[in-house]
Amino acid sequence: MLISRTYATLIAAATTAAVAGAGTAQAAAAGGAAPSACRPANHLAKIRPDRAGSGHLHFRVTLTAPKGYASCRLAGSPIDVGFSNLGVPLGIKAGRYGDQTTSVTFGPGHPVHFDIQVPGRGDSAPADQASFTLRAPGGEIPGTSVAQGTLRIAAGTVIGPVRSGA
Repeated sequence: MLISRTYATLIAAATTAAVAGAGTAQAAAAGGAAPSACRPANHLAKIRPDRAGSGHLHFRVTLTAPKGYASCRLAGSPIDVGFSNLGVPLGIKAGRYGDQTTSVTFGPGHPVHFDIQVPGRGDSAPADQASFTLRAPGGEIPGTSVAQGTLRIAAGTVIGPVRSGA
């Protein structure tokens, strides 16, 4: 009988500690800062065709952040850009163009976009996904973001800097 009471006492103590610990963890999360919208898991990215010009095709990648995330700063063109079609990597490496130093605010209510500029020579290939690493004024943001949408790519594709607006 003494053994049963001892186990019951230990179980009750462990349950009380677990409940108290969970309450503390929830309070800390509620009072802490919101996660950054710049992290890949915390934003959405869509690709859509944009106006063609000067012998190039253009596609706009728009990033939006849902409510509940903290605004952050982005700068320059995304790097490590890769393209795929139906899950198959296409092997086209993209360069970049434009001002790489101007920073913009990104977060809920502050969408941003960047341009994918593709030479319009007629040898472009279809793609349905772009993956990329965003940059902040002080360096790269860890992780890979992914955008979905229909586009075409070719050798000589370049990525423009992140700009404010959708």
